[in-house]
Amino acid sequence: MSGIELAVTGRMFHAPTPDALGIIDGVITVGADGVILDVVHDASSPMAIELVSRARTVWRMAPHERLLPGLVDTHVHAPQWPQLGTGLDLPLESWLFDHTFPLEARYADVGFARDVWEHMVPTLLGLGTTTAVYYSSIHEDATRLLAERCAVGGQRAFVGRVAMDHPTGTPEWYRDESADVALERSRRSARDVFEIGATAGLVKPILTPRFIPACSDELLVGMGRLADELGCTIQTHCSESDWEHANVRDRFGRSDTEMLDAFGLLRERTVLAHGNLVSTTDAALIRARGAGIAHCPLSNSYFANCVLPLRRLLDAEVRVGLGSDVAGGAWPGLLPQCAHAVTASRMLEDGVDGSIDGDCRGVSGSRIDSVTAFHVATAGGAAMIGLDAGAFIPGRRFDAFAVDTKRSANGMREWDGIDDESRIFEKIVRLTGPEAITSVWVDGRLRAGRAAVV
Repeated sequence: MSGIELAVTGRMFHAPTPDALGIIDGVITVGADGVILDVVHDASSPMAIELVSRARTVWRMAPHERLLPGLVDTHVHAPQWPQLGTGLDLPLESWLFDHTFPLEARYADVGFARDVWEHMVPTLLGLGTTTAVYYSSIHEDATRLLAERCAVGGQRAFVGRVAMDHPTGTPEWYRDESADVALERSRRSARDVFEIGATAGLVKPILTPRFIPACSDELLVGMGRLADELGCTIQTHCSESDWEHANVRDRFGRSDTEMLDAFGLLRERTVLAHGNLVSTTDAALIRARGAGIAHCPLSNSYFANCVLPLRRLLDAEVRVGLGSDVAGGAWPGLLPQCAHAVTASRMLEDGVDGSIDGDCRGVSGSRIDSVTAFHVATAGGAAMIGLDAGAFIPGRRFDAFAVDTKRSANGMREWDGIDDESRIFEKIVRLTGPEAITSVWVDGRLRAGRAAVV
């Protein structure tokens, strides 16, 4: 049997499936490679006691602490970090061209990029985001620095240099000069990230054509071929808003999903940000190709013009992860996004326009609960991007964060005689503040916070 590097004892929650909360009051053991070896549900059992006795390090959680799988943020615009909380009253195209693109252009300055990454990566780690799927800017040096910062900080990350060359879909002062230039820069950038990941682990490249309106046909075709050449996965936007969806239909007469497939970009583990306007046919194609949707509920409230039918997609067995969409989503971290996902689903089911008769107002069967939202934020997102993480199961990576229910400033408390473990879980999802996240682990190593170990 492999040596036990770490044993964790205490109460734990996870959601390996969308519809059932797993509660563990026992022991998890982890090997030196960061992989979970054993999960024992009774901490007082002879097996649990024997495993703990063999562990090199033991972490005993307090009765008021709970351990949860690390959060997998499947859509983060890293250069937009300084933009958090601003411009959210604007339409998407104005937000992009008047505010976002000018900010992203500043990442030609590596000093500025380093300053942002030094603030962003540890902040997200401290919020329990153990994995992030990052869009960088078009700049190779800034992208390399982002990958290096993730590796040094111990955050699992997919890092992609944004490729964008369309003469009308991008500003002249912030774009790749041609498809060939964009492809060569993306090739070099991906190789840089591969090298960083090979040296330090955790970090991988992801090819990132921004979205169809920002890319020429030549670039889109070339990115599919580059993915084959390098063995990289892909991320892009898909049918986020009426504006984007209509842009693609006007240009090609087909949907985003159909065109991404035609360009060779819809494949296993492709991350499609938003997907709010995908049709039933589109969803079936996404499922068939093994791609998935990064659901960004708060950002969608500002920019999408509609609500993602999450319950319907899950029932259709489409892979779905959760995304903050920093900075279109004005709140970093995924626990708030879980709450927003539940809220959005309730609004879709009940409807929002009081002038419409109640019998016709909403879309029945749309609501989800906190367990489903948390599944999407952990095991669902991990499965979408091909990670063996997101749940406390032997063979998965031990990525986790601990919450102290006595430390939250948001009114969380365990009430004797009222709160069972399922209620405590829901309170954690909805009420955990940054101050209550005491420890964050990635690959079995403590990366943020403090843990009492012996």
